[in-house]
Amino acid sequence: MWNALLHGGPVDRGRSVRFLLRILALSLALQACGCAGASDLHDFTSDGCSLFPDGSIKDRTLWCECCFAHDLAYWRGGTAEERKLADKALQACVRERTGDKALADLMYQGVRAGGHPAFPTWYRWGYGWKYGRGYRPLTPEEQRQAAEKREDYRKRHPTGYCQEK
Repeated sequence: MWNALLHGGPVDRGRSVRFLLRILALSLALQACGCAGASDLHDFTSDGCSLFPDGSIKDRTLWCECCFAHDLAYWRGGTAEERKLADKALQACVRERTGDKALADLMYQGVRAGGHPAFPTWYRWGYGWKYGRGYRPLTPEEQRQAAEKREDYRKRHPTGYCQEK
């Protein structure tokens, strides 16, 4: 199959679908294992709105702070309900900053579709933890560690990501 994909030959669609289903099942199994622990939290990073602009042509950072706050929540991770609240907060922030309901709704739909913790991306829910954590509430120790790392980031970047751009 890989040879066909790489070299443009015929692709067996049934085989391709089975392969993709196996990859998805493996991703979900890794997520369900709950293998990540408190010591696995990486330092906080942000890239603003990830695969979306941080602002308009006139104001290139117009809703960047909304995305930065959203990154903090996604980096930390937690429950499915916490993710939904973070996504709703992003939507409300963008709408407040721009007055553009359609833009806010588009960004909300984008993060809902693309931010699931099963996706092996740098912007997934809980990206501060090793892949496979999924939706789990943070323990008190994990909450302390996240707060400490967030404070370390703020000390290193006193003006924040959006102002440093």
